[in-house]
Parts: sequence; C-alpha cells; structure tokens
Amino acid sequence: MKYYPQLIIRLFLILVSVPIISFILTPLTIYTSYFILNYYNPILIGNILDVNGIRFEFVEACIAIYAYYFLLLLVLLTKNINLKVRSRLVIYGFLAIFAMNIFRIWLVVFLALEHGFYWFNLVHLLFWKFLMGAYVAIVWILLVRNYKIKSIPVYDDLKTVYKDITNKKSRLQ
Repeated sequence: MKYYPQLIIRLFLILVSVPIISFILTPLTIYTSYFILNYYNPILIGNILDVNGIRFEFVEACIAIYAYYFLLLLVLLTKNINLKVRSRLVIYGFLAIFAMNIFRIWLVVFLALEHGFYWFNLVHLLFWKFLMGAYVAIVWILLVRNYKIKSIPVYDDLKTVYKDITNKKSRLQ
C-alpha cells in the first residue's frame, strides 16, 4: 500500500481505538479478575466485585485502557512496519499489559483483604501513577528490539511529510 493512504488509515485507527479497546478489554479484565480471585468467593455485580464484603469498582483506569492506547499509539505512529509485524506488536504488547494489569488487580485486592487499605492504597497509587507507564515503555522497547524496528514513532512520519511538502514547493518554484 502506498505511504499516504496507509498513514491516513493509521491516523483513523488512532481516533476510533479507545472505545473499541474499552469495549473488548473491560469485560475481559473484569471476568478474568473475578476468576483469579475465585479463592475469595467474589460476587460480581456489573463492574463491581464484592470480595468478603469489600467492594472493588472497576473504572476505566482499572482496565488500564490508556496503557493499551499508549502502546497502540506507538505501534500505529511508527513508520515502515508491515501489517503482520504491526499486528504482532499489538497482540503481544496487549497481552503483556493485560497480564501485568491482572497481576496488579490481584495484588491490590489481596493487600486490601490481607493487610488493610493502607497497603492497598499505597500499591494501587504506585502502580497507577508510576509503574504502568514505565511498564508500557519497557514493553515497547522489548518489542522494538525483538522485531528490529528502526523507525522512531511520529518523528519518521513527520520527516517524510515535511520532505514531501518541501520537495513539492521546490518543484513549483
């Protein structure tokens, strides 16, 4: 496929991806969390998980939608990746984020139930504010190394567009 139609498709996917990510991963995250916490006999009511009388509500941040979106942005805004490799980057990256997020949910629920809300809040905020962003960056770096990607997200596309614009201007003069 030619460069500009491919770029337009990538930009379109960026615009429509958050609701799609949310639609797919919200129930997947909630039900997986429900099953891994089965030891505690949880009760699932919509997006609320009741574990031993303590209610944990799954909001957008619990699903880590923007961690997935950040990785997707990196994948879609990187030039010179064919569809097969791009698909693998998304699949493996999403699986890595999903696994870490499920571990995070299990850990904070475990801490709340076994050690109290001080530890729940401390670890929850640490993961939410710091570790998930760093984790996505590490996942991206490992994927780039594994697939030997040489392009720089955003920069290489902007460089190509700028080069094409300046070449057209010079031909018009």
